[in-house]
Amino acid sequence: MVNGVTVPTKVIAAEVQNHAAPKNQPGLAWRKAANAVAMRTLLLQEAKQRGIRPEPAEVGPGRFETEEEALIRSLLEVAVEVSPPTEDEVRAEWARGPERFRAPPLWEVSHILCACDPRNDDERNAAFTRAKSLAARVEGDPQGFARLASAHSDCGSKTSGGALGQLGPGDTVPEFEAALREIKEGEFTSEPVLTRHGWHVIRMDAIAEGAVLPFDTVRSKIADAMEKAAWARNAREFADRLVASARISGAEIGNRSQGERL
Repeated sequence: MVNGVTVPTKVIAAEVQNHAAPKNQPGLAWRKAANAVAMRTLLLQEAKQRGIRPEPAEVGPGRFETEEEALIRSLLEVAVEVSPPTEDEVRAEWARGPERFRAPPLWEVSHILCACDPRNDDERNAAFTRAKSLAARVEGDPQGFARLASAHSDCGSKTSGGALGQLGPGDTVPEFEAALREIKEGEFTSEPVLTRHGWHVIRMDAIAEGAVLPFDTVRSKIADAMEKAAWARNAREFADRLVASARISGAEIGNRSQGERL
């Protein structure tokens, strides 16, 4: 119940699919869903109390917000105010660690691809076995990487010993890029990396770190990030105030049971 209004069980049941939980704790997903529904109900009650009318915005080609989504968005636009950071605040944030703001890195990479359709269990498992075996051979003979790539890779780069040349952020699929960000120069992945193309054994041949960018180049990016962080903080504080003044039972929002407190 939220401020005397009973939330139907079917509403919580529909929300459960949006919340992950360990298989041995099925009740956890239900509790998460109940908390989310309670918070959404509070926001909708506040929007209606303020007389806000839903005006669904287009969120994609031919796709619009639901009335509830429009109400909550409109409420937050009215209730959560944020002032842009001052020039001194932005410069102070930059000065805290200028090395955080760099041009994109460049990675010089080689790989061995064991191609498969990841959606096919048999193909995926067979390709993984191949890739795992090749990774072990690379570990035992790092200097033989190019020879193994030439003989066993399913990528056209096999003609150059698996060399892909220089790659930057966005030049490859996300799973491959995520692996590149974890490998140091001269290292290779001891565990194969799965992408839509199959399993990869990856070697990092060289890394060129991006140069530290001057303040004027990153000023707008820092200001935007600071404003978004302030908005999120103020939105949480607004939600906390709603919870503190609400009568809630059957859900826990925050660190303690609202049913017990109210």
